[in-house]
Amino acid sequence: MTNPPTVAFAGFGEINTPREILVRKCDKAAAALAAQGLKLHSVYPVTDDPDENDTANAVAEFKKTEFDVMVLCIAGWIPSHAVIKVAQEFRHLPVVLWGLCGWEEDGRLITTADQAGTSALRKTLSDMGYTFRYVYDIVGLPSHAPLVADYCVAARAAKTLRRSRVGMMGYRDMNLYGTLYDGPSLKRVVGTEIETFEMLEVQQRYQAVTEDEKNEIIEKHIKKWRFLREAESDSLQKAAGYYIAVRDIALSRGYGAISLKDVDGMKKLLGYPPAPVFMLLANIDRFCVVPENDSLGCVTQLIIKALTGQCGCYLEFYEFFSDRVLAGVPDFIPAEVTDGEITVMPAAFGELSQGILNVSALKKGQITMCRLVYTEGRYYMHMILCEGVAPRRWEEAGWTQPAPRLPGLEILIDGVESFTQNVASQHYFICYGDHTGRIKELCGILGIDLY
Repeated sequence: MTNPPTVAFAGFGEINTPREILVRKCDKAAAALAAQGLKLHSVYPVTDDPDENDTANAVAEFKKTEFDVMVLCIAGWIPSHAVIKVAQEFRHLPVVLWGLCGWEEDGRLITTADQAGTSALRKTLSDMGYTFRYVYDIVGLPSHAPLVADYCVAARAAKTLRRSRVGMMGYRDMNLYGTLYDGPSLKRVVGTEIETFEMLEVQQRYQAVTEDEKNEIIEKHIKKWRFLREAESDSLQKAAGYYIAVRDIALSRGYGAISLKDVDGMKKLLGYPPAPVFMLLANIDRFCVVPENDSLGCVTQLIIKALTGQCGCYLEFYEFFSDRVLAGVPDFIPAEVTDGEITVMPAAFGELSQGILNVSALKKGQITMCRLVYTEGRYYMHMILCEGVAPRRWEEAGWTQPAPRLPGLEILIDGVESFTQNVASQHYFICYGDHTGRIKELCGILGIDLY
């Protein structure tokens, strides 16, 4: 985990419970969270001592550091007021209410009444308006530390998204409706700011890029790609130059994701399909990138990256089948989702100018596929866990022959009809592995509904 969540870990227990038991249980719980990659600042045991020294000390310690989330670890019965005295000082943080459990010894169950403590607190936290997750361990079963860790990662992601920015060249490519967004509600719910910049600025910056700068990108990066056919020198120069122009804008303004006006912008007005520009932005600088001014697509990518560290590769639907969908891209995929070499070729589609098209294979395996959706004043996350397998031989009509074999997957879905009846865009985003738990936790924190 490159940027682990910082966690205020407070372990609670009633003053009459043997201290060594509380310490042992909290030690074990804290170690389990640290093993999940979390960065903990721990204070325990916090008791209901009459002079309230323990709660005062916990508050003082936690105020020394900035945190992403607070874990209220209940290691035994504790009167609610002691927990709230600590938690109320950090009301701005998401909270995990984590009840530990008893143990079996010499044929008997020994308990410190952990769930007496949590059951007294769950409704209290709800009534007081806390953003929280309730988790409890069960005697004889594995610790729920992974669930706690997922929520902590989601809390960190929520904080990251509050400060996130998307840069978009132009707006509403091809006059599509599904790429639009509502700025105030997006800022309120997710926190992302979407800013636009003009293609004129990109062109002006491009004209200022030197030949040496372009050649450096070509030699260090583009020439490492596997070209099935030789590309024109001018096409390589434009890829490098436009990449530098867009990169400099993005870096100077702190963008985490970028979208460009593609069909009605760079292809139509500049005569240059921007696929290699997207590749360079994703591969060198690890920007999240998607074409066609896909506003909420960019935000979906930022969500995936904040939760998993992955790029959130976009795929576009081509065909629906009874047990699967065919999804691919007509332009580029990032290096991190490429199976084997980065493979490219010059190609043209219809009346559009020839460009450098990515024809690499996509990695296969278990994937989480999702998209953020806005409808009737509410945000939803459409999400499904599925399997990506190698596609049959296919091509998109309209490419110069022999037609390129586009990157794609046949995505096996349990319940295709249910998925397609709720499909919300031609663009969905994938990450590898099962990340549904973290996405659900983040949606719970932000108030995004799932379907």
